[in-house]
Amino acid sequence: MRKYSDKHIPVMPKEVVNYLLWKENGIYVDCTVGEGGHARLLAESSPNVFVIGIDIDSEVLQIAEKNLSHFENIALFKSSYTDLPVVLKLMNINKVSGILIDLGISTFQLMGEGRGFTFNKDEPLDMRMNLEQTKTAHEVVNQYSEEKLANIIFQYGEERFSRRIAKKIVENRPINTTLELVEVIKRALPYNEIKKRKRHFATKTFQAIRIEVNSELENIKKFLEIAPDFLEQNGRLAVISFHSLEDRLVKHFFRNDPRIKQIAGPIRPSESEIKSNPRSRSAKLRIAERI
Repeated sequence: MRKYSDKHIPVMPKEVVNYLLWKENGIYVDCTVGEGGHARLLAESSPNVFVIGIDIDSEVLQIAEKNLSHFENIALFKSSYTDLPVVLKLMNINKVSGILIDLGISTFQLMGEGRGFTFNKDEPLDMRMNLEQTKTAHEVVNQYSEEKLANIIFQYGEERFSRRIAKKIVENRPINTTLELVEVIKRALPYNEIKKRKRHFATKTFQAIRIEVNSELENIKKFLEIAPDFLEQNGRLAVISFHSLEDRLVKHFFRNDPRIKQIAGPIRPSESEIKSNPRSRSAKLRIAERI
């Protein structure tokens, strides 16, 4: 296990439980269980609730196993949320009462030593959520063409200086660590642009590379297509998104899929939650119900 001293705080915990848990003896799936925060709250809500936790990240799942070891009504699986049908088949379960997916990056992935998700520490360019996959951020940064890099940074990071950044990356290869990449991005951006940005100037580019490495948007689309089929009537699907690309996908799907109807959202964290957990500030929660 990598060195890690922080602790993940589940986003909008009361709102998630209040909306998702409509059936006290139901089966609920946390498709991105992380360190187990939401799963624990669901399991504690009723002795008759059963919670299935899924996560693709083997290291963060070890933390969840430790945090949730005393719960008899939680089962954990190392798997992608896109493999929800496989997990439920293993459990001999056809339908569940609720499904939760939190699309945010976990605190462990950000703060756990050596994962390369953060621009605040000098680490290898990795950014894999599934440590068994071969594609890493190092491959994207050092092997993609300038045009492909520019398109990814523009589409997935919504970065208007994407072409300048891609050009500067190609000129400075090889780039091996996160802080080397931060420095290259800094040299690509106009000075005034860096000064006026509210968030770190590398945020958009790092987001774009992470999304590309983990095929995040493709996986979200795949998950949304399959999830409603495993909800019982009146079963609920709760999605927490953290940036506009994710939320746009969820909003469009909830609005147009005939199997479900949106019953709440977008719900945002309260001011007090943002104050105590600043990472929650961009979160949006949407809840849909199986028709």
